[in-house]
Amino acid sequence: MMGTPSIKEVARRAGVSVGTVSNFLNRPAIVAPDTRLRVQESINALGFVRNEAARHLRAGKSRTVGLVVLDVANPFFTDLAEGAEALAYEHDTVVMLCNSKTDPVREGHHLDQLEQQRVLGILITPFDSGDPRLTALVERGTPVVLVDRTADRGLCSVSVDDHLGGRLAGKHLIEAGHRRIAFIGGPFTMQQVSDRKAGITAVVAESSDVDLRYYEVDVMGVVEGRAIGERLAALPVRSRPTAAFLANDLLALGFLQAMAVAGLRVPRDMAIVGYDDIDFARAAAVPLSSVRQPAELLGRSAMELLQEEVEASDRHRHRQVIFQPDLIVRESSDFKRRRS
Repeated sequence: MMGTPSIKEVARRAGVSVGTVSNFLNRPAIVAPDTRLRVQESINALGFVRNEAARHLRAGKSRTVGLVVLDVANPFFTDLAEGAEALAYEHDTVVMLCNSKTDPVREGHHLDQLEQQRVLGILITPFDSGDPRLTALVERGTPVVLVDRTADRGLCSVSVDDHLGGRLAGKHLIEAGHRRIAFIGGPFTMQQVSDRKAGITAVVAESSDVDLRYYEVDVMGVVEGRAIGERLAALPVRSRPTAAFLANDLLALGFLQAMAVAGLRVPRDMAIVGYDDIDFARAAAVPLSSVRQPAELLGRSAMELLQEEVEASDRHRHRQVIFQPDLIVRESSDFKRRRS
């Protein structure tokens, strides 16, 4: 098996020095046109591929940015990654996607590996935004930007006002006449879930006749949504919630499936509001109402903050960017109930 051609072989074939080949690769403008042509022909003939890893090792940093998300199966994070990658491409940077699967141990493994790879920086939706490992990374020279999370002044962050999102969902359901409402999400210790829960709790507290019940799940996926939906559908009609606000759309879509299997009409028997407004929300059998987050904009904005921090170095001042959510009302909750 033949080895990879070296820069010395390229130089020998082109009849130039190793320094000239190095200049061709890194500063081609200073190399004479006819020399550039000979070097390029040598590279093509030998099949030479530059060793970016070695070059980055010498420089101390790579052109790779780590992106650690909670669940790559959730289209929200796919859209977020698309926004980050679009800007990274413009800056000749590559995004390495890591999936923590909502597991702090797995998340820590990814952070260790990314730091060892000398990545340019890390974008992360962490399980715990207060994790001291994140600030420790920054102190050791790896910029970190939180995505879909708020941070203190020690880190940059890009997020959505999830408390407001919870309020929007709760206000909509109360104004539609619902007096027994379920909030479903989890774990409740996760910041985004906690904020959405606090938002709907605050708006319900302003109405004396509304019963808000909480249902915690370990993972916010379709399977868990279907399971909790089956559980609620089996309750006696007079004690069953008439509306549910779910902390993400995957949960809501599973919940919607359970209602269909149980023969409950959506929204007449059960109104449903999700969160994120992924593409599948509007394409569901009963189009899903959802609190919209600008996922691609979150990713792009996080990458902008990271680029600022890398370029400004010691002059950088951390910023916390917060976007406002919008409630998108569709058929799953667009029904007025008469108060009993």
